Amino acid sequence: MDPNHYKMGWLMVAFDLPVKTKAERKRATDFRKFLLDDGFQMIQFSVYARPCVTFARQETHLRRIRLAVPEEGSIRAIYITKAQWERAYIIHGKPAKEAPPEEIPEQIQLW
Repeated sequence: MDPNHYKMGWLMVAFDLPVKTKAERKRATDFRKFLLDDGFQMIQFSVYARPCVTFARQETHLRRIRLAVPEEGSIRAIYITKAQWERAYIIHGKPAKEAPPEEIPEQIQLW
């Protein structure tokens, strides 16, 4: 991605982690906690997303994920523009309901 054409958007992470043994469940739980501590929001059980305001910020979070992924883990990350995110459909059970997409926080936490 060309950093000069970067637009505000979301970094979405989907993952598969084994959870058959107690040790695997702990590693999966620790990874989920890592994502939450790193500013991600749970979208679905194994799908998390966080807003990114710069290309460097996205790269920082991808680097952190690479360091935190459990050895047995499989992760897919994708960048979604704000416009694409806002056009997402969210449908829940029966009767089908639509919910608005998650909003970008008014104040981005920087550290």
